[in-house]
Amino acid sequence: MASEPLRLALFGDSLAAGVGASSTADTLGPLVTADLAAAGVAAEHRVFAVSGARSAALAGQVAAAGAWPQVAAVVVGANDLTHAVPVDQAVAELTSALRTLRRAGVEVVLVPAPDLGIVVHVPPALREFARAASADFRAAQSRAAVALGVTVADTSGASADFVRDPSMFSADRFHPSSAGYRRIAADVAPLVRAAARTVLEPR
Repeated sequence: MASEPLRLALFGDSLAAGVGASSTADTLGPLVTADLAAAGVAAEHRVFAVSGARSAALAGQVAAAGAWPQVAAVVVGANDLTHAVPVDQAVAELTSALRTLRRAGVEVVLVPAPDLGIVVHVPPALREFARAASADFRAAQSRAAVALGVTVADTSGASADFVRDPSMFSADRFHPSSAGYRRIAADVAPLVRAAARTVLEPR
């Protein structure tokens, strides 16, 4: 009897939901699932993420997923930054959701807050402030995640590529385009692959 597909859940905001992509196939869930398939791992994914979500919404998303996930990708932080949510509060909300997933035995990959300093809508005079605020928040998210055994994606290379290539952005100049999602997936997929191996080949 064939084994059941790996169960991958996506939590968080519009980046996890795929806003801006021209095709559903170009969003993070299908791209990462396709990468797993290419590595010989049959997988299915479900998106619990909601566009506009902040870290406070993660608890409800995780509750909605119940015991279904084996691996999770959590993409969150942009809306906390744009709504000036205090870092300590947002990180505490993230930590609570990550702890719930880890206690349930879920392997988790965190894609932390993006660099809002690269977004063209941010006035030039505020870009350095946005970049610094993003970096501070991302560092706090990463520390909390690592303490719980969560893998953190390094998206600095993707941010640099977004700056160099405007086609990485969708028409709204905020969300990624299909090309942008493929670039982000290139950083995330290897980490999800490693998480899948941990689930499927426990020591």
